[in-house]
Amino acid sequence: MAGVFLTFEGGEACGKTTLIQGVFKELENRNLPVLSVREPGGTHLGENIRKTLLSTKEHIIPMAELCLFLAARAQHIHEVIRPAMDENKVILCDRFNDSTIAYQGFGRRLGPKEVAHFCNYISSGLTPHLTLYLDIAPEEAFKRVSTRKQDRIELESMEFHRRIREGYFSMAAQEPNRLHIIDATKTPQEVLEDALAHINEVLLLYGMG
Repeated sequence: MAGVFLTFEGGEACGKTTLIQGVFKELENRNLPVLSVREPGGTHLGENIRKTLLSTKEHIIPMAELCLFLAARAQHIHEVIRPAMDENKVILCDRFNDSTIAYQGFGRRLGPKEVAHFCNYISSGLTPHLTLYLDIAPEEAFKRVSTRKQDRIELESMEFHRRIREGYFSMAAQEPNRLHIIDATKTPQEVLEDALAHINEVLLLYGMG
């Protein structure tokens, strides 16, 4: 039996962190071997890249931004994700390839097919068993962050964030069996329950239910 790879996607301020914490606690209570990670991040290199990518002091062209995200991912997969899979863990990953396709492919207009090609090459075909996309309109989401300092990507135009959302819709339509849309405007408890309904099916399928 191998591990189970679950990824969580969404635009800015969609509630991913809260959801992942809830899922982690639930699976931990079931005595399942669970690991929570984030992208970019998870490694020394990845965390340094994350700081650069989010810094408002940096001017990063779209292609360089893409390369930085992929560099962090390559290191993360090698150091953390694949070893955890080999240890039969349930991995909860905050963002993965879908984020890159949505943000750089659709948002930055580098092309979803082109970006997907790079993502697949870097990840050597590693594909999540399940991806949950938390959907909320950018206009509504940014009401949640209006009182705190925003990072470089959050400060992008509303049109940029709308393109990202449309990108996620497009990917969900193409892979409905893997990528499921969850209404992020619901209460945190309702979002958690919706997420666990999908997660339980996958865990049962892979003998971890």
